[in-house]
Amino acid sequence: MGSVLAASSPNPPPPASGGAAAAAPGLTVPPGFGMPPVSPVIPSTGAASGQEQEAESSLPNPGAFEECHRKCKEVFPMQMEGVRLVVNKGLSNHFQVSHTVLLSTTGDSTYRFGATYVGTKQMGPAEFFPVMVGDMDNSGSLNAQIIHQVTSRIRSKLAFQTQQHKFVNWQGDAEIKGEDFTAMLTLGNPDVLVGSGIVIAHYLQSITPDLALGGELVYHRRPGEEGTVMSFVGRYTGSNYIATLTLGSAGAHASYYHKANEQLQLGVEFEGSTRMQDTSVSFGYQLDVPKANLLFKGSVDSNWVVGATLEKKLLPLPLSLVLCTFLNHRKNKFQCGFGITIG
Repeated sequence: MGSVLAASSPNPPPPASGGAAAAAPGLTVPPGFGMPPVSPVIPSTGAASGQEQEAESSLPNPGAFEECHRKCKEVFPMQMEGVRLVVNKGLSNHFQVSHTVLLSTTGDSTYRFGATYVGTKQMGPAEFFPVMVGDMDNSGSLNAQIIHQVTSRIRSKLAFQTQQHKFVNWQGDAEIKGEDFTAMLTLGNPDVLVGSGIVIAHYLQSITPDLALGGELVYHRRPGEEGTVMSFVGRYTGSNYIATLTLGSAGAHASYYHKANEQLQLGVEFEGSTRMQDTSVSFGYQLDVPKANLLFKGSVDSNWVVGATLEKKLLPLPLSLVLCTFLNHRKNKFQCGFGITIG
């Protein structure tokens, strides 16, 4: 069960470290055997000391391009309407199923059945591959993903979506993680006969231990239409904050995440679209009360939309309650949602 929950949103593998000294803390010794004494080796030349300085000054992996604004977005509440019931059941350490019932007053009520399978290939302390995740609703629409760690640095993903037994979207990703960079290539909805498809290329490079720069190139083509969109991103990570800026021909997106303490986290987002000729500013916060098993999220934006979610875990029972409310003052609309998660 723990493997399924850990691998449902797999984390990037830690960068491999060279040298025998790095492997020494994790070395296992058979019962009844002892480790012989090892004397430290003192380099007699300046080349060895130069290698140590180079290892100490190596830059970290910056992570994925699509996760640059993720930390700030996690602070904002997710909008929910109606009543939602989710039941999770772990059948084994590698297989889990879920049932989701949504009762809505504005749309259709739906039922979704989901399944998650995690393989036996272990790439980290809580990383197992391949991972297959999918869910289907009562109308026959299917969403599925297959994620596999080909090597320690190459990860692939295949995702497809159907709507009432017809293929709507499908895409394939290939991600390469270097010591100080991450590159990804995505191919979406390719059709050789018609000559249509979307190609997306991402690249993110660590300039310093705190600064990462990258870019995105999106090329789309279909009969009678062809275009390219480019954007650049810069992210600075401090001790308790992350500032990110994305600039491109489609607009600008800036976010700032700040961790005030162990209980309070803040986030500010600015989005401007050249196509829609519209800008918006949002402020959100997350308050965690571990002693009461409470998690509160709130937000307000420049369009006078106020939202909040309250999550309560009823430990030791595997039960969580979620209450969500959103109020749009300009349109005079109010939405309220209530959710129960079991398992």
